[in-house]
Amino acid sequence: MLQGVLIFIIFLGPLIFFHELGHFFFARLFGVRVEVFSIGFGPKIFKHVRKGTEYAISIIPLGGYVKMFGDDPFSETPLSDEDKKVAFNFKSKWARFWIVFGGPLANLILAYVLYVGLLAGGEKVPETKVGVVTEKSVLFQKGLRTGDVLIGINDEKILSFDDFNIKGSKIEKITVKRADQKIEMAVNLDLEPFIEEFVSLVSVVKRPIVTNSKGERFYLSLNQKPTDLTSSFEEMSSLFKGTAYLYSFKQTDEKIEIDASSESLISADPTKNLLDILLGLGFYPLDLTVKNIVMSSPADKAGLKKGDILLKIEGINLRSFEELRVSLQKFEDGKAVNVSILSDGVEVTKQIIPEVKVVDKKKTKIIGIESGVEYIPPKLVISKADSFGAALSGAFVRTWDGVIKTFNGYKKLITREVSLNNIGGPLAIGKVASDSFNISLSMFFRLMAVISINLGVINLFRYQSLMAGT
Repeated sequence: MLQGVLIFIIFLGPLIFFHELGHFFFARLFGVRVEVFSIGFGPKIFKHVRKGTEYAISIIPLGGYVKMFGDDPFSETPLSDEDKKVAFNFKSKWARFWIVFGGPLANLILAYVLYVGLLAGGEKVPETKVGVVTEKSVLFQKGLRTGDVLIGINDEKILSFDDFNIKGSKIEKITVKRADQKIEMAVNLDLEPFIEEFVSLVSVVKRPIVTNSKGERFYLSLNQKPTDLTSSFEEMSSLFKGTAYLYSFKQTDEKIEIDASSESLISADPTKNLLDILLGLGFYPLDLTVKNIVMSSPADKAGLKKGDILLKIEGINLRSFEELRVSLQKFEDGKAVNVSILSDGVEVTKQIIPEVKVVDKKKTKIIGIESGVEYIPPKLVISKADSFGAALSGAFVRTWDGVIKTFNGYKKLITREVSLNNIGGPLAIGKVASDSFNISLSMFFRLMAVISINLGVINLFRYQSLMAGT
């Protein structure tokens, strides 16, 4: 908890400081007296007066302010001619414009500098690896498969999703890495539909961990004594050629350590589905195990417990937790559903009446269990500009692209194309900042640049009230 708060303050501090510094710089430039420069709101925990300006740090770190002399248009206190020379409201419209614009400008400059640093120094970014590619996908028809890593577009190298912004308007062909092979495939799609289709395929993927009726867990691999543990369950299913291996393993947080001496060979018909083969041998994917039970939920009332393995719903075999979720929605409200489970090695059937909840105005049936699924965190690769000049130009492209996307986002909010419920508050930003920090400093600073652009664009709307004045 304390760590998350500290990360949030470290994240938000520079954004607030540079924003207020922009106002402060232009106020001083145009001869306006600055009375207070504060980081934070509320009671001051630190203050220092220098040359007539009080510099302060306040207790609530969710913003800041620059208090300028003569900035209250409703003040009835008469000002002397000398005071008018340093009063905000007695400056020209042009001067006031730049003083207000200074904050957003500082945020955009901060974002640009952060991007330059990331591109010039090298940044850790998630590789462009796709999740599950179904046969309905346009790119499946072009040859893309589950687990492919995009490494080239139109003969140009791709390292991260940011590279999509500079590859022209037409995607003629792409190059992917599949296992140890490089495969080239013709695409012939415009950039925007290609990006939309590709990004829709980038999803979380499951660790290839299975369990048996005794609750023992095993790591699945298509290779003997694997060292690269980034392949997902979905990827292995699509690449299965008739041979797979199971290993005992130790796990500490995200780290997996394979016991190579515990190897068990699975040899089967390569035309069969790998998951069906595993289920037939008594091995169940981890997402079919029950991790937690919600107290007083339908599952709790039916007697399900942690460690149970989901087998069937109304006599139909389950192959994933998602199948259970989808199947529940098909039954009538209030109707009891037969769910078969493996509990302490014994198959039993429970009658469960799903609970109906309304989420985003849509009815959803749940039974109150959490899956034991584990997802593979994205593999990070180093992305670095070829030269400092390329870093300067690339940072400009990213910053400008961020401004355009932010404007379009707020436009959609105004036109109600997007719900206000999608906007996250300070707690949401704090959670994302903490998560990005735990992934890598690169992701932390990338998020800081994005939020800095958002903060700058939001404050641009203040111009309307400013220019509407005298």
